[in-house]
Amino acid sequence: QVQLVESGGGLVQAGGSLRLSCAASGRTFSSYLMGWFRQAPGKEREFVVTISRSSGSTYYSDSVKGRFTFSRDNAKNTVYLQMNSLKPEDTALYYCAARNPASPGSLFDPQTFEYWGQGTQVTVSS
Repeated sequence: QVQLVESGGGLVQAGGSLRLSCAASGRTFSSYLMGWFRQAPGKEREFVVTISRSSGSTYYSDSVKGRFTFSRDNAKNTVYLQMNSLKPEDTALYYCAARNPASPGSLFDPQTFEYWGQGTQVTVSS
Protein backbone atom coordinates (compact mmCIF):
# COMPACT_ATOMS: atom_id res chain seq x y z
CA GLN A 1 0.00 0.00 0.00
CA VAL A 2 1.12 3.58 -0.58
CA GLN A 3 0.09 6.92 0.90
CA LEU A 4 0.41 10.10 -1.13
CA VAL A 5 0.74 13.73 -0.01
CA GLU A 6 0.71 16.57 -2.53
CA SER A 7 2.15 20.04 -2.02
CA GLY A 8 3.15 23.08 -4.03
CA GLY A 9 -0.17 24.45 -5.13
CA GLY A 10 -1.08 28.11 -4.87
CA LEU A 11 -2.24 31.23 -6.60
CA VAL A 12 -0.32 32.38 -9.65
CA GLN A 13 -0.89 34.81 -12.49
CA ALA A 14 -1.43 33.59 -16.01
CA GLY A 15 1.89 32.80 -17.63
CA GLY A 16 3.48 31.88 -14.33
CA SER A 17 4.83 28.58 -13.07
CA LEU A 18 4.32 26.20 -10.20
CA ARG A 19 5.95 22.93 -9.23
CA LEU A 20 3.79 20.34 -7.54
CA SER A 21 5.30 17.57 -5.45
CA CYS A 22 3.83 14.28 -4.37
CA ALA A 23 5.58 12.45 -1.57
CA ALA A 24 4.81 8.77 -1.22
CA SER A 25 5.24 6.40 1.68
CA GLY A 26 5.94 2.73 1.25
CA ARG A 27 8.97 0.67 0.43
CA THR A 28 7.64 -0.40 -2.95
CA PHE A 29 7.01 3.07 -4.32
CA SER A 30 9.17 2.47 -7.37
CA SER A 31 6.94 -0.38 -8.47
CA TYR A 32 3.82 1.76 -8.76
CA LEU A 33 2.66 3.53 -11.85
CA MET A 34 2.08 7.20 -11.04
CA GLY A 35 -0.07 9.87 -12.56
CA TRP A 36 -1.44 13.36 -12.04
CA PHE A 37 -5.09 14.24 -12.43
CA ARG A 38 -7.09 17.40 -11.84
CA GLN A 39 -10.65 18.38 -11.09
CA ALA A 40 -12.16 21.79 -11.65
CA PRO A 41 -15.39 22.84 -9.92
CA GLY A 42 -18.40 21.26 -11.57
CA LYS A 43 -16.27 19.06 -13.80
CA GLU A 44 -15.15 15.46 -13.75
CA ARG A 45 -11.67 14.47 -12.69
CA GLU A 46 -9.44 14.42 -15.74
CA PHE A 47 -6.13 12.94 -16.71
CA VAL A 48 -3.13 15.29 -16.85
CA VAL A 49 -0.11 13.02 -17.18
CA THR A 50 0.86 9.42 -16.62
CA ILE A 51 3.80 7.20 -17.38
CA SER A 52 3.86 3.65 -18.62
CA ARG A 53 6.22 1.36 -16.76
CA SER A 54 6.33 -1.08 -19.64
CA SER A 55 7.38 1.38 -22.28
CA GLY A 56 8.75 4.18 -20.15
CA SER A 57 6.66 6.58 -22.19
CA THR A 58 5.06 9.61 -20.61
CA TYR A 59 1.63 10.63 -21.78
CA TYR A 60 0.27 14.16 -21.41
CA SER A 61 -3.19 15.42 -22.07
CA ASP A 62 -3.37 17.66 -25.11
CA SER A 63 -4.32 20.61 -22.93
CA VAL A 64 -1.02 20.57 -21.03
CA LYS A 65 1.39 19.11 -23.58
CA GLY A 66 4.44 21.32 -24.01
CA ARG A 67 3.74 23.24 -20.79
CA PHE A 68 3.79 20.60 -18.05
CA THR A 69 6.58 18.17 -17.25
CA PHE A 70 6.31 15.03 -15.13
CA SER A 71 9.32 13.68 -13.29
CA ARG A 72 10.00 11.04 -10.71
CA ASP A 73 12.69 10.55 -8.08
CA ASN A 74 12.44 7.02 -6.72
CA ALA A 75 15.25 7.67 -4.23
CA LYS A 76 13.11 10.38 -2.62
CA ASN A 77 9.80 8.57 -3.15
CA THR A 78 8.55 11.68 -4.87
CA VAL A 79 7.00 12.64 -8.16
CA TYR A 80 6.79 16.16 -9.50
CA LEU A 81 4.70 18.16 -11.92
CA GLN A 82 6.41 21.24 -13.28
CA MET A 83 3.75 23.54 -14.70
CA ASN A 84 4.81 26.43 -16.92
CA SER A 85 2.87 28.98 -18.94
CA LEU A 86 -0.14 28.48 -16.72
CA LYS A 87 -3.56 29.49 -17.96
CA PRO A 88 -6.76 30.31 -16.07
CA GLU A 89 -8.26 27.08 -17.41
CA ASP A 90 -5.59 25.16 -15.50
CA THR A 91 -7.31 26.17 -12.27
CA ALA A 92 -8.26 22.97 -10.45
CA LEU A 93 -7.56 20.69 -7.54
CA TYR A 94 -4.58 18.59 -8.57
CA TYR A 95 -4.17 15.02 -7.38
CA CYS A 96 -1.38 12.53 -7.69
CA ALA A 97 -2.37 8.91 -7.91
CA ALA A 98 -0.78 5.49 -7.94
CA ARG A 99 -1.77 2.13 -9.28
CA ASN A 100 -0.39 -1.34 -9.62
CA PRO A 101 1.04 -1.59 -13.14
CA ALA A 102 -0.66 -4.93 -13.57
CA SER A 103 -4.10 -3.52 -12.83
CA PRO A 104 -6.44 -3.59 -15.81
CA GLY A 105 -7.86 -0.54 -17.46
CA SER A 106 -6.73 2.57 -19.21
CA LEU A 107 -3.79 4.59 -17.88
CA PHE A 108 -5.89 7.67 -18.55
CA ASP A 109 -8.92 6.62 -16.52
CA PRO A 110 -8.81 7.89 -12.92
CA GLN A 111 -11.00 4.99 -11.82
CA THR A 112 -8.17 2.56 -12.52
CA PHE A 113 -5.89 4.25 -9.97
CA GLU A 114 -6.08 2.75 -6.52
CA TYR A 115 -4.32 5.32 -4.34
CA TRP A 116 -4.90 9.07 -4.15
CA GLY A 117 -3.54 12.05 -2.31
CA GLN A 118 -5.72 14.72 -0.76
CA GLY A 119 -5.09 17.16 -3.60
CA THR A 120 -3.47 20.56 -3.84
CA GLN A 121 -5.28 23.62 -5.19
CA VAL A 122 -3.89 25.49 -8.18
CA THR A 123 -5.52 28.81 -9.02
CA VAL A 124 -4.43 30.81 -12.05
CA SER A 125 -5.64 34.39 -12.28
CA SER A 126 -6.04 36.20 -15.58
